[in-house]
Order: sequence, then structure tokens, then C-alpha cells
Amino acid sequence: MGAESVIVVGAGAGGLAAAIALAVAGFDVTVVEAAESPGGKIRSLPVAGRLIDAGPTVFTMRWVFEELLATAGTSLDRELTLRPLDILARHAWSEHERLDLFADLARSTEAIGDFAGAAEARRFRDFAARAARIYATLEEPFLRGPRCRTPLELILRIGLRRIGEALAISPFATLWGALGEHFHDARLRQLFGRYATYCGSSPFLAPATLMLIAHVEQQGVWVIDGGMRALAAALVRVAERQGVRFRWSTPVRQVVVAGGRAAGVVLATGERLDADLVVLNADVAAVADGSLGPALRGAAPRIAPAARSLSATTWAVVAEAEGFPLHHHTVFFSADYRAEFDELLRERRLPTDPTVYVCAQDRGPDRGPARGWADAGGEPRRAPGGPERLLCLVNAPADGDTAPPDPDALAACWGAATDRLERCGLTLRAPPEGCVVTTPGDFHRLFPGTGGALYGRASHGWTASFRRPGSRTRVPGLYLAGGSTHPGPGVPMAALSGRLAAAAAIADRASTSRWRRGAIFGGTSTR
Repeated sequence: MGAESVIVVGAGAGGLAAAIALAVAGFDVTVVEAAESPGGKIRSLPVAGRLIDAGPTVFTMRWVFEELLATAGTSLDRELTLRPLDILARHAWSEHERLDLFADLARSTEAIGDFAGAAEARRFRDFAARAARIYATLEEPFLRGPRCRTPLELILRIGLRRIGEALAISPFATLWGALGEHFHDARLRQLFGRYATYCGSSPFLAPATLMLIAHVEQQGVWVIDGGMRALAAALVRVAERQGVRFRWSTPVRQVVVAGGRAAGVVLATGERLDADLVVLNADVAAVADGSLGPALRGAAPRIAPAARSLSATTWAVVAEAEGFPLHHHTVFFSADYRAEFDELLRERRLPTDPTVYVCAQDRGPDRGPARGWADAGGEPRRAPGGPERLLCLVNAPADGDTAPPDPDALAACWGAATDRLERCGLTLRAPPEGCVVTTPGDFHRLFPGTGGALYGRASHGWTASFRRPGSRTRVPGLYLAGGSTHPGPGVPMAALSGRLAAAAAIADRASTSRWRRGAIFGGTSTR
């Protein structure tokens, strides 16, 4: 018999990782993608004749992709040019309050000492050590492993002999509360509390476990020549070399369920594609609400609007930046963090004094040429001093499906954002044609069923991590991948979800084979 066939719906990081892993394992894989190019939330926008990364902008956990590509006989360095950042991010509270965090822990400690005093520097070292312990405890049993249904299951995976380490991940404390144990300076508490927003959550509600993000960044942050879209393009190239076929601009109307299991998809054109297995790299909300066919309704848990992660409002601009030394990643903090999240989550509106993230995409990393180098897509990295590519982002409620766009509120938010930048010394000068705005409503149209939520379910409360769906669904032969599934949001985590979906499909193939499971990974099987 021929290889079992798989249709992967969606060419985001999770779908691409699943496609590569399944093709390496001997499956016949076709990827169908509604957009005309790969990436999913990894997307770029043309602004004033230039392409700006308008989705994820931070590349971390490179080991996820090194391991994936190694199975396909290649590596990141063969496929891409990555440049490590010496300065992980620059942070500002006012014109005179600035703090850089470095890839070198000792330099960060010294910078925090200069910024907030020797005692805070000592507390930062303790915080960094705690973040490293949490990460070490969770990497193997949680990040790499299939979904845990309960805290007890996670503890058993960690091991009863390591019960102290299991409790030290602090699932029952809030991130904000745990940070108060480490930092007396409110600005540092705010800085590290921002890690909750990496998964669309509030630091006042998210578990202290998210401190592990500090360690993830300490392991390295890279800039990719060609932007994040170059990563998606590289994964497509690797997949094609493994025999994966891609169909672009091909929306899926529904997943076919026949004989009680997934049997293919029906495209928007009415064409039916049959397959033995289907992997959905789509938001869980679109599965749960029946957007991919009534047979899938209930195949994954529904996410109530109140449980959604945050959305965002972004401004992709080509502008002249004056007065502040932007780095590739710069964060301008609001004056009152709690008030900002109250407006977002309780009042369901854009904040009146938002924290603003700015990705200055023409500001090169600290290592490598400072001027004159071009990215893989041919986009020149212009030296600061003229118009440059910037992505400005503020958090927003995920109400894109119910709250119509309010031009006045949007204009007021942009005014508040630029006011925050100017208080820190940054002035942006952009021509009218030099800006493209994306709202929660726009994100909802791009990613149906989400309301614009960018990270699936919010990581609020100690049960949140256990409520994300895993790879398998209630429909045999149907698997989930993407940032709204286990192990969570972010490009590397989504890629891990794709690998987990592939692993589940491979294991299920072996368990249903008439033949005894063999030792050769990727061998074909007979039903």
C-alpha cells in the first residue's frame, strides 16, 4: 500500500512543523492555506513600498527549529541567517528612565544595579535563578510532552522525588505577586510583568510560572535576515524537499467526517480532498464553533469570550524616528499598569495610557554589520536617520467580533500612544501613506472565530494551562496544532504543537497497525 495521506489545514508555524515531521515519517502530506503565502500570524504588510513584519517579531528557543530541521537533514544555519542580539530589549518609562536587558546576565545585573540600586541587582539574580529552575522543571515534561489534563498528571511526569521542584513552579501564585517577592522597584515589577502579555494575559491574573519566559529570553534572542517571514519561507522549502505539496489561496469550507473519523476536507470551491488524517493548524475557537463544519462542533473545547487572550492594535509605519535611541525591540511603559489592564479586561476598551511596543526593523543587531546589509527578501536595512520601518503595538480587548471599529477611539489610542512615546523622548514623523493599522476586528477577519484574540485562551489562573486542548480531538484522525493548543502561544511553541500533533498521528498509526510496532522511525505500515 502507499503512504497514508495527510491534509494539513493552515501553513502557520504549527502546520509547517507538522507537515515536515509527518513527511519525514513517511506520510503523503498536502498543506492547504487560505492565504497566498505561508506564516499564519507570521505576516508582513506593504507600507510605502516596503515590507514590515506585522506579526511575531521575536525569535527565541531556536532549539525547537534546530531539532525539527535536523530530522529533515538540514539546519537553521543552512536555511537562514540569524543574528543574535546583545541587547534583548530596551525599556523606557520617561525621558530619563531607561534600562537595557542584555544577553549577558552579568551585564543585565550591572545595568539593573545602575538603574535601581545594588539591592535590586541582587534580587534580579535571585529572580533569574528562579526563572531558570522553573524552565528546567517544565521543559521536558510540559513543553516537549503531550498535554497534561491535571496538575497531578504534571507532577507525576516531573516525578514524585522532585515534588519540591514541581511545587516551585508556583502555579497558584500570580506573576504580579511573585514579582513583588523579588523586586521593590515598581518599574522592574512592571518590566518583568510584561511577560504575561507574551501569551495575551494580564500579569495580575497569570500564574507565576510565566517567569520562565525570562529564562527563555536569556537563552538568546535573534533577528532573522529577511524578517520572520523568511522563517516561514524556509520551512516551506524544507517541507517541499521532503515531498510536501502546498496549495495556496485555498480556503477550506469544512472538514469531512466519514465513518466516525476525519476523512478529508471540502474546499471553498466545493472540491473535496480525501485523506486518511487531517491536521488543523487553526485557532481552536474556529473548530469549537463549527466554522470548519458542523461535524467538528464540540471536537475541541469552546473558549468563552471572557476567557479569550488579548488582541492588539498595531500601526505598521514608515517614519522618521527622532530623539530616542530606538533598539530593535523597545518597550515604552505606561504610568499605571493596573489601570491599563483594568481598562483592557474589565472596561473592554483601549487603554487611555497604553504601554507601547516598537519593533524598529531597520535597527540591526549588535553583532554583524551596522549598515548596508540587506535581508533575505532584498529589503535593505537602512541606517537610522531617514524613514525606517516600525511596528507599533498596544494591547486591546479581543472583541473584534462584537465591537465595531470606533474611529474616534482608535484615533485617541494612537494619540495616547504617541504621547507616551514623546514623554520618553521619541517623536515619529510619518507621511499619511506611511501607516497601515490593524485592529481586533481585522485580526478576527484574518483568524475567524477568535474575536481577534491572538493567543487562544488567556493564561489566567492555575488551571489555564490544563484547559488548552492537546493534539488529539474527539474525532479520530483529526489533530490540532497552533498557538491556541498545548503547549501555548508564540512561534516556537506553535512549532512544538505541530511536532506533538505529528507524534500523536505517528503513534496512532503504530497502535492501529496489524503489524507489531517496528523500530524504524518513519517506516510505512499496513492497515
